[in-house]
Amino acid sequence: MKKNFVQRVSNWGNFPVVTRKMRSADTLSGIKSFVEEHNEVIARGNGRCYGDAALAENIFSTSRLNKFISFDRINGIIECESGVLLADILEIIIKQGYFLFVTPGTKFITVGGAIASDVHGKNHHSEGCFSDYLISFKLLTENGKVRNCSHTENSELFWATIGGMGLTGIILSAEFKLRNIETAYIRQERIKAESLDEIFSLFEESNSWTYNVAWIDCLQTGKNVGRSILMRGEHATKYELRGKTCENALKTEKKLRPSIPFTLPSFILNRFSVKFFNAIYFGKQRQKKVNEIVDYERFFFPLDTVDNWNRIYGKKGFIQYQMVIPKAGGREGMREILTTIAESGNGSFLAVLKLFGKNNPQAYNSFPMEGYTLALDFKVNQKLPTLVSQLDRIVEQYGGRIYLSKDTMSKSSLTNYLKNVDNSKFVSLQHKRIIKGVAPEMAGSGGVKKDNIL
Repeated sequence: MKKNFVQRVSNWGNFPVVTRKMRSADTLSGIKSFVEEHNEVIARGNGRCYGDAALAENIFSTSRLNKFISFDRINGIIECESGVLLADILEIIIKQGYFLFVTPGTKFITVGGAIASDVHGKNHHSEGCFSDYLISFKLLTENGKVRNCSHTENSELFWATIGGMGLTGIILSAEFKLRNIETAYIRQERIKAESLDEIFSLFEESNSWTYNVAWIDCLQTGKNVGRSILMRGEHATKYELRGKTCENALKTEKKLRPSIPFTLPSFILNRFSVKFFNAIYFGKQRQKKVNEIVDYERFFFPLDTVDNWNRIYGKKGFIQYQMVIPKAGGREGMREILTTIAESGNGSFLAVLKLFGKNNPQAYNSFPMEGYTLALDFKVNQKLPTLVSQLDRIVEQYGGRIYLSKDTMSKSSLTNYLKNVDNSKFVSLQHKRIIKGVAPEMAGSGGVKKDNIL
């Protein structure tokens, strides 16, 4: 990427696509200069969020803020610049017997993005969000000053920035804690569930496991609504590796990573192909329960094993819709949501169900609340706005909300929950859309045209 030029930009869903000025710099003076010269700036990491969250009239890319600052191998504390990828961190720390406390479903996000989204993983019910292990960070604020933020220093800004979607400033660097591991492997159990009632019972029974997640078939109807596979796991000990030698316990085999070489025609993903994939995926596990040892990439980052997988959705792109519904109404709410999706025909083969634990009240801008969260990918087409509107009504009825890192077109009553983030300098297209109530393609000049939706 050139240092400063106008280009077409989109996030991982390839929707919306906007033409904006984007700059990258690796010096504080360069960053300050860009911020001082422009209004409505937003920081963008590796572009792995969805929708218009990391898009703005002027975009600062943190891609050149990619340096490690320190690694305390005794206490398990690392400090790095905000543009460092989780993948780069894992490459270093696993060999030293450490792992991230919390990681989302891709390792190709930046540290700055992890803080701005306060990412969660398969272990929220047991270990919370990324912010629970965050020690401090440096933030460039709207007045051009760099603030050290922690639990004790500039704490108001610390908590507003966590989950604040980049609206408080540009995160420059961060320091956070790591967890000890004996091996680079996970002891996994995969359990088939024939219905929504069964998968909910399995989640409750699995509360003592560190990691829980379920793939769910969102096109099933009737008694099979919620047909799914629960995957629960723990970090494997050396003793549990069986045939693998202890000397190689912190190493995994290098695998070839296939790539989708070009954007596929949009007609390839349809109700029938998704239904076929779901049937194959559910049916390939013959037994009710399977116990196995798998490497960390297979457990935490299965989609990362295929480069450019976002191209399978076609040139119009896709959105990821992720909501959370409070636990009390979770079962009924999820049944309504899954039924609505099945009736619409807009199926998703990437549908993931998780159970959140109690939220940290200090992290008031963080998305999770105690309850069930469902994330689904939907191809952009004519039916999509209607489906999103229907799902939004159900989520609102049950007192839920939408994850801002995934939001593209949901109603503002489900997304306008951030506090203490408003200023005239750091403004994303998403925030303008939510506050002003305009359609995603109208969030700013140069946005995508209507025919990019239809």
